[in-house]
Amino acid sequence: MTEDSKFPLLDTVHLPTDIREFSSAQLKQLADELREDTIRSVSITGGHLGASLGVVELTVAIHHVFDTPHDRLIWDVGHQCYPHKILTGRRDRMHTLRQGGGLSGFTKRDESEYDPFGAAHSSTSISAGLGMAVASDLAGERRSVIAVIGDGAMTAGMAYEAMNNAGAMDARLIVVLNDNDMSIAPPVGALSAYLSRLISSKSYRSMRHFAGDILKKFPRQIEERARRAEEYARGIVTGGTMFEELGFFYVGPIDGHNLDHLLPVLKNLRDEEEPGPVLVHVVTKKGHGYGPAEKSSDKYHGVSKFDVVTGKQVKAKANAPSYTSVFARALLDEAADDDKVVAITAAMPGGTGLDKFAESYPERCFDVGIAEQHGVTFAAGMTCEGYKPFAAIYSTFLQRAYDQVVHDVAIQKLPVRFVLDRAGYVGADGSTHCGAFDITYLATLPGFVVMAPSDEAELMHMVATAAAIDDGPSAIRYPRGEGVGVELPPRGQALEIGRGRIVREGSAVAILSLGSRLQASLAAAEELATRGLSATVADARFAKPLDEQMIRNLARSHDVLITVEEGSVGGFGSHVLSFMANAGLLENGLKIRSLTMPDRFIEQTKPDQQVADAGLDASGIVSAVLHALGRGDEVSAPARA
Repeated sequence: MTEDSKFPLLDTVHLPTDIREFSSAQLKQLADELREDTIRSVSITGGHLGASLGVVELTVAIHHVFDTPHDRLIWDVGHQCYPHKILTGRRDRMHTLRQGGGLSGFTKRDESEYDPFGAAHSSTSISAGLGMAVASDLAGERRSVIAVIGDGAMTAGMAYEAMNNAGAMDARLIVVLNDNDMSIAPPVGALSAYLSRLISSKSYRSMRHFAGDILKKFPRQIEERARRAEEYARGIVTGGTMFEELGFFYVGPIDGHNLDHLLPVLKNLRDEEEPGPVLVHVVTKKGHGYGPAEKSSDKYHGVSKFDVVTGKQVKAKANAPSYTSVFARALLDEAADDDKVVAITAAMPGGTGLDKFAESYPERCFDVGIAEQHGVTFAAGMTCEGYKPFAAIYSTFLQRAYDQVVHDVAIQKLPVRFVLDRAGYVGADGSTHCGAFDITYLATLPGFVVMAPSDEAELMHMVATAAAIDDGPSAIRYPRGEGVGVELPPRGQALEIGRGRIVREGSAVAILSLGSRLQASLAAAEELATRGLSATVADARFAKPLDEQMIRNLARSHDVLITVEEGSVGGFGSHVLSFMANAGLLENGLKIRSLTMPDRFIEQTKPDQQVADAGLDASGIVSAVLHALGRGDEVSAPARA
């Protein structure tokens, strides 16, 4: 530490044990320095800034009061974990955040012992925390388990399932509800802080427990009325009746930016002997302490690199419109012609492009919250009444509603139109948000039509196709980021179901691409041509139903057939191979290879690097062709001029 260091106190902190003896004044200084260091770090890498700034004081308070990592601290989703990472030995690596080979943007078990549970999808913390607390009890080991969950994550049913279970148990579980948007709290001030400190104290809870024992001597009606009177009295003052009804002892609301309020309550709960789960209601502000974030409508939830002084973000100029924006445009076209077209999102209106739809048709756009299961069945119900719902959900998030997709949609043959953004590799968000499995888990379902556009014009046509399908479910999957720069049609036109297209004619090698890998397939064909191999490139368009006639033609007129998809094994290539095997197309010497994502999770780095690592770029396709022809020794050799 130098004498002119901007972070004189933070520079002395390497692990949470270093702050356990800090005074209240030191903790406040540490929080100020931690906030500034978080801003500095994220300005270099980009990431989820607003949520992290909102929990700086809470992070300091928890690590000061509790004995982490022995006491388990679980951050729901993990958007807010950057200050936690800085305090838990990872400060010198924060410049690698969300970069290849660097720190994850979320909590991750194999990154630190201070991350007891990995997260990136929401609403898992209470379930995981309860499991840890019960396991500790079974092992006879005393520890506190703290789950920090945001108000957005509390819109998911899984959180309430876990709370309902926890409320019937005696496990030592502390749930911290980080309320930065719900506005379910009464005004937070000195009285609220005093009451929270009082009701979280050992004397209050012991007296409450003693009174409960006495009341059990009275008739059941009197006992029940007394219990409800006490809970509702506290609920009127603090607003926690709902949580009390779920079996939690409620404390709050507390100003989450005031350490004088936070510390005594957390210490009371740490030292508490009474069994049972507790919910601490903490009110915070996203982006707190950084002017540009506080003024921004999204509170700098997710940012690219930015200038710390001005807050101006550095964003590369797009060469083509994003797939998300093209989908939004195409859906607006369909909605203008058909008032039965409606849109559904699960707390991601901006990420899916439905914010634009909501501006034009607010009464026909539905944000169901972080509740994908409900959202899918809600869409199914609308189709039963003649509406045409487009359920726009990230590929990785639709996994959360698979039973509803099967039971409520597919079995009933309901024409819900699923729009899967972020299909394939997603770069800095890593494996947790990678859309790897949607082709596999949807194409296996009877009656599903599964489409994947190879460019943004194709996406427009597929939106029109989905709008026209009225006898069963359909899905469109497309990647994150920019399109390829093709000219867009004035309006999308419905495609013939299950019909692909030949993009380039050749004779020796056939490359059958689905979706985002078409441009790489065309580049591979150019490379193969320099090696004396003429290649046909086909765009499958549909993973289901397959264009069986096109596959027959490719198999019969080429020596090698390569399928390429940016998805897991078990998807498009598997369906092609199954069809070919049953049709006897593998019995005449055809050499076939199926290129998919490898059987491992690929962590955060640039999307192009992820694709290359998976062997799905042009070089990977060329390599697969050469190996199939027994010319593997040419893979690293330059092509002839």
